[in-house]
Amino acid sequence: MKHLSTSPPPLRFLLGVILFAAMCIPQVYAQKAVFASVKDSRSTSNVDSKIVDITVKGRVTDETTGEPLIGASVVVKGTQKGATTDANGSYSIVVPSQNSVLVVGFIGYTKKEVTVGNNTTLDITLKSEASDLAQVVVIGYGTVAKKDMTGAVKSLKSSEFNKGIINSPEQLLQGKVAGVNVTSASGEPGAAQNISIRGPGGVRTGSTPLFILDGMALDNSSTGGATNPLTFLNPQDIESIDVLKDASATAIYGSRGANGVVLITTKKGKAGFSTLTYSGSVGISKIARALPVFGADEFKKQVTALGGVLEDLGANTDWQKEVTQTAITQNHNLSMGGGADKLTYYGSFGIQNQEGILKNSNLNRYTGRINVTQKFLDDRLTVDVNLNATYTTNSRPPTEGLIGGAITANPTYPVYDDKGNPRNYPNFTNPLITLKLQKDVTNTNRVIGSISPSFKITKDLVYKLNFGIDNSTATRDIQSLPNAEPLQEGRLETYNTYNRNKLIENYLTYTLNKNAHSLTALAGHSYQKIFIQGRFTSINKFPITDIEPIYNPGLGQELTLANNKPTGYAIVNELQSFFGRVNYQYKDKYLATATVRADGSSKFGSNNKYGVFPSFSLGWRISEEEFMKSANFSELKLRAGWGQTGNQEIPSKITQALFTSQVSASTSYPLYPTGSFPAGTSYARLANPNIQWEVSTQTNVGLDFGLFRGALTGAIDYFHKVSNNILLEVIPADPVQPAGTFWTNVQDMNIINQGLELELNYRYTAGNGFRFDLGGNVTFIKNIVKNSPYSVIPSGSASGSGLTSATINGYISGQPIGTFFLKEFTGFDDKGISTYRDVNGDGLVTDNDRVAAGSALPTRQYNINTNLSYKGFDLSANFNGVAGNKIYDNTANANFYKLRLSKGINTTPEAIAFANESINNSAPVSTRFLKDGAFFRLNNLSLGYSVSPKAIGLDKWVSNLRLSVTGQNLFVITKYNGFDPEVNIDRTIAGISSYGIDYLSYPKARSVVFGLNVSF
Repeated sequence: MKHLSTSPPPLRFLLGVILFAAMCIPQVYAQKAVFASVKDSRSTSNVDSKIVDITVKGRVTDETTGEPLIGASVVVKGTQKGATTDANGSYSIVVPSQNSVLVVGFIGYTKKEVTVGNNTTLDITLKSEASDLAQVVVIGYGTVAKKDMTGAVKSLKSSEFNKGIINSPEQLLQGKVAGVNVTSASGEPGAAQNISIRGPGGVRTGSTPLFILDGMALDNSSTGGATNPLTFLNPQDIESIDVLKDASATAIYGSRGANGVVLITTKKGKAGFSTLTYSGSVGISKIARALPVFGADEFKKQVTALGGVLEDLGANTDWQKEVTQTAITQNHNLSMGGGADKLTYYGSFGIQNQEGILKNSNLNRYTGRINVTQKFLDDRLTVDVNLNATYTTNSRPPTEGLIGGAITANPTYPVYDDKGNPRNYPNFTNPLITLKLQKDVTNTNRVIGSISPSFKITKDLVYKLNFGIDNSTATRDIQSLPNAEPLQEGRLETYNTYNRNKLIENYLTYTLNKNAHSLTALAGHSYQKIFIQGRFTSINKFPITDIEPIYNPGLGQELTLANNKPTGYAIVNELQSFFGRVNYQYKDKYLATATVRADGSSKFGSNNKYGVFPSFSLGWRISEEEFMKSANFSELKLRAGWGQTGNQEIPSKITQALFTSQVSASTSYPLYPTGSFPAGTSYARLANPNIQWEVSTQTNVGLDFGLFRGALTGAIDYFHKVSNNILLEVIPADPVQPAGTFWTNVQDMNIINQGLELELNYRYTAGNGFRFDLGGNVTFIKNIVKNSPYSVIPSGSASGSGLTSATINGYISGQPIGTFFLKEFTGFDDKGISTYRDVNGDGLVTDNDRVAAGSALPTRQYNINTNLSYKGFDLSANFNGVAGNKIYDNTANANFYKLRLSKGINTTPEAIAFANESINNSAPVSTRFLKDGAFFRLNNLSLGYSVSPKAIGLDKWVSNLRLSVTGQNLFVITKYNGFDPEVNIDRTIAGISSYGIDYLSYPKARSVVFGLNVSF
């Protein structure tokens, strides 16, 4: 059974249909268009009455610098015939006649059409679009030229994405956008990525932005298992990512724009040009930084020196090496794109098989996508269809137990017994036995489809319908195999998760251009329904056989309600919205945008279901004024905006009363002299019809500039965001209340994020083909909580022996989110026992003496990106770092202190850092284990070479051929001595978000990836 195909037949069939449609249907239309074009041209020209093939050669270069443009498209107008320039900017193409017209294009340059005439050699120059001001940026429900933007928006094209082993879209933009902090909380394949745009603004709502995929608003809920919900998307299919940061840009999404909006646009075909592209890579990964636990000799020395309990079995085992592996990742992608005037298409199929650096850890993803655009009715009706199908299977080892065992195991213990099997120990669980007996597998099918017809009612008025469906089904099996030694009865737990997301939107766009005035008005309606269901079953006590419980649960022998009671849940959320926006320009230099959205959510009470979120922004293109014409500015624009956005990320149904029936001293009483007590019904939650939207109000002032014909560009933004009406579960002031807690808006409580973003990019191009780009950004951000009704809202639970129920983080007035609220460690007394500061001076050290000891949120984020290219070679590097943040090392707190070492448990040198510490000293939660979390990392370094197909005799079939090698996580500079400083294990308490805690986290990998890209 294990060796059968991992892709289920229905999915394979669906992907096959997608690929067949991508290859066949568009080709039929394309051929019709070609024949029609040839027929028309023959009927209008005597010269064309006889087809005579002519070979035209030449070079495509930059009009200003003479630099060859590599990868420029040269297409015979009205046909499918095309060529792409090589590393020298050269092309060769066969045209049917002297009247043929070549259409030459390159990203960032103005297209040019050239008639062939009597020429067999045509050198063509293209004019650069200065500073990329004509670049189109995707915004909510439309697009806008970069020069006309008034909000804080950053657009990234696929050529700017991070390279290496990528699982989800967040990794593509890590370090690329000022004000956006992406934290890879774990090194596990497919692990969740923590992303915040201009800081978190809620207590229990986290910081995840709203993701929009080709107009489809995604639900941030888990699709099952422990992986990132966005791993379904193949990074190779993404054309661009646009990040909306300020309220003037995000307010069009109203209720879900409080944490920012990320718009993902996938690739589409281009008319008149057909491509077939294969991209593949093989990656090799190893653990980047193992913990420096003692080797056998040092371990024996240190335990003996402490007078501890030493059991020496003579081995010298590196247990971290035993549980890790050299991991191999394979990535294969095949895509096709093209079309004719009326129809364009893009189809792709991708496979990623990634091994994790911990044994028994892997992520396999199979994706299929097709995007089709068809025009009808003399181009008045355009229909866009997008369909994506993904099958993901994720296997996870028991990470905490595996890492915990590996870093604490006695290094003198042998790994295997005389028969070559993992050796069993009476007082210690061999991590390899843990690997053998435990399994956690999640299989997820996810299909996202949308259809978006748009109709030109008049030349200025367009109606668009957007209908999308996002369906995912996941099954997670957690299995413990039955075993004799160590004794384990065997258990199987199965979690089924169903997520259904439906969206329908209708909106009108009106455009008016008259003399110096330009206006675009948008009005629409949106309805979204999200259904989430989960079911849980389990069974115990399996016989020891070769059949795993995961394949035959019926072998289980214990199915009692006490241990295996089935459970489940179902949630329905609905959101209805009305929205509108007006963009106005005067003389292409005075800009204004006004937006309003009214959102109604089923999550809120009957008295406050709807919230209204307005915004407006202004822009002044100073560089277009007459007094600036002689200046060196290619662009100088001042922007200012204000707006409000909402937050509805709270549990469903909390506005309604909840009852519970149980037998207890406070809820039941005897109805008869004998017999069992009946269950009594009581309130578990009171109704609150007045609960309403949490609101973020943001002000943004920005300056965009470009100098030296666009060679130097940059932006400066100041932002100030205040979140109020904070949604919180609180304790009633009235002790007679029948329910222990209730949900409400804390009106006076504010969470403030303010900061400054700086972005600078320099581009240099020499006449000999050398090009150099250097860019970077830095963000200074300050977060503070004000007017909290509690002295501290606890979050961040500690783990480990003796630490259970202890808290680490807290939300405190006057302090940032993510503040560590801890006892202050002051050293040791004369007996070697830890001492702590008595803050209130009462002579006792209790929880009342905890202090705010720093925050997990960085106050500075900085990133550096550079690209160099010369002829066929290119080199790119991306660095990122943070400063001003702390990390709580719960791993060290639970494991690395003298008491543990004296008992024969392995530690790192951190355990003996204090010579005067007693071996009887315990290690409660305190600032002793609070560490500096700043780091500077070389995120990825990539070297590539574009081979000239002509030089190797493949130019008839191959248009582009590129080889590359990429290093990922090559080094990190940090004072933190854990696996990695970029960590954030979820230790949430009662839904209150925690930050900056490290506990037995999955180690990060260092990877080298070899890649090949071929276009036909």
